[in-house]
Amino acid sequence: MAKASKIPVTYDWDVYLKESGATCAPPECFKQTSNPPPNEFGLWMKLEALDPRNVTSTCIATVVGLIGPRLRLRLDGSDNKNDFWRLVDSSDIRPIGHCEKNGGMLQPPLGFRMNASSWPMFLLRTLNNASIAPTQAFKSEPPDPRGNEFKVGMKLEAVDRKNPHLICPATVGQAKDNTIFVQFDGWRGAFDYWCEYNSRDIFPVGWCKATGHYLQPPGKTGASTKVRRVSSSSTSSSQMSPGGGALSTKVEPDTSCLPSAELVAEPSVLVHLNSSCVSGPYLSPHKLWQMPCQVGPTLISSALRDILQLCVDCAVQQRLVLTFLEEADDGNVTINGTYGGESHSATIQAPDNTSEFWAMLHRLCENLLCCENFFSDKSLQGPCPKCAKQASDDRGPPRHGASNTRPGGGVLKRSISDASMSSEREGKPPNHKLQRRITTEAASSTTESRLEQTTRIPPTRIAPSAGSDPNSWTIEEVIRCVVNMDQSMAAHAELFRQHEIDGNAFLLLNSDMMMKYMGLKLGPALKLCNIIDKLKK
Repeated sequence: MAKASKIPVTYDWDVYLKESGATCAPPECFKQTSNPPPNEFGLWMKLEALDPRNVTSTCIATVVGLIGPRLRLRLDGSDNKNDFWRLVDSSDIRPIGHCEKNGGMLQPPLGFRMNASSWPMFLLRTLNNASIAPTQAFKSEPPDPRGNEFKVGMKLEAVDRKNPHLICPATVGQAKDNTIFVQFDGWRGAFDYWCEYNSRDIFPVGWCKATGHYLQPPGKTGASTKVRRVSSSSTSSSQMSPGGGALSTKVEPDTSCLPSAELVAEPSVLVHLNSSCVSGPYLSPHKLWQMPCQVGPTLISSALRDILQLCVDCAVQQRLVLTFLEEADDGNVTINGTYGGESHSATIQAPDNTSEFWAMLHRLCENLLCCENFFSDKSLQGPCPKCAKQASDDRGPPRHGASNTRPGGGVLKRSISDASMSSEREGKPPNHKLQRRITTEAASSTTESRLEQTTRIPPTRIAPSAGSDPNSWTIEEVIRCVVNMDQSMAAHAELFRQHEIDGNAFLLLNSDMMMKYMGLKLGPALKLCNIIDKLKK
């Protein structure tokens, strides 16, 4: 469907119904509660969800978006191209632990991006210290309606399945057996679809207003959708019903007549997060996998808060990213971070217009040393040309952050030098002979292929700093420590790389896991347990 117009959620259904002369489908037709449930979930919370592409599998999912009582979910271990939406009272989502309590086993999602043998360790790391969705956030699913009581011409609100973050005004084009044909008002028939009468994707008129969900207006206010039966020989451009009949959804109005942006009191933006672009040395590639593919459409202040918070949450070291932000006494956006065992926050002043907003994001990309298309108003199709240029530029002199001012007051500071950042990571004084942009995470072969532009110290030279926290060690640092403490462990180094065992995962290992999942014999497993006990002390 077309790009969401910048209209508040207070879209006036009464005026539209009066102009179209239509009637609303009664609430008892829908499988929705009379009082929409509250959304008590938060971003990045973990839960169990059925894989929509393989409904026999229960997987771990992360909340990456919230709109009203709806959740945007991403299966852990999959990419951001298969996100899906569920209501908070959907039976497809459950609290963590539900599957195991009922004799089931959590499965990797369809298209799991790592080696299948690494799933147990991936699951362990994913749930360790994760934000778990509370049991009270899950609501009971409402019962099915008594039957299909929809009538042709009734109005409702429906999810646009091609753009599932949108809910739009629609009309019942046909009711047949246990299905109805949903026609979107003011749009051409390519978006219409058949669904069961008890579908969770359809809602009574006024549901969006009651829940605070954005409602995408019809193509032209007051437009009515005319449905006519056509012969079976004229179905080349029509959609087939489940019973074999054909419908031609001739829409009279021109969809170009969208409400004017000048009528909007507050500007809104849609930001695409192109995680395939170069992400720079400050953001963790592993955490970027859980980033949503877009933010918005929403108000500028909300978009800025979400993006800056995402950057802090995905940081290798949150303290460093927070230093790029400059607090304002009258700021309206608060960004939170945790380091040194304490919580910290910064208050930022959001810009007043879209041009200043995009300029601020451009400066953020410069400070993070990531591709300038990392945050964009367009979703990239294919390789990013900017990344290719940056990879070429990286062979020359290092690129430095921009000045510490911006139009309207300066939110972003100059980025600290790469050499200082790398030195801090190693626990040493700054040394300008260190190579530029040392990677801070040797996570996996997949991650390494994404960071071909990043210069790294050879694995044989990586060693944990004296007194450093083992939880923060990379895979290679773990291997180096283990081999230093017991030379016989060198024969098992490749297992650590294969199972992606970094410091955090290493401290969670026990002898049973080592023998069951890593294939180690009892002797080496006991030696590793002894090393782990020493590190914990």
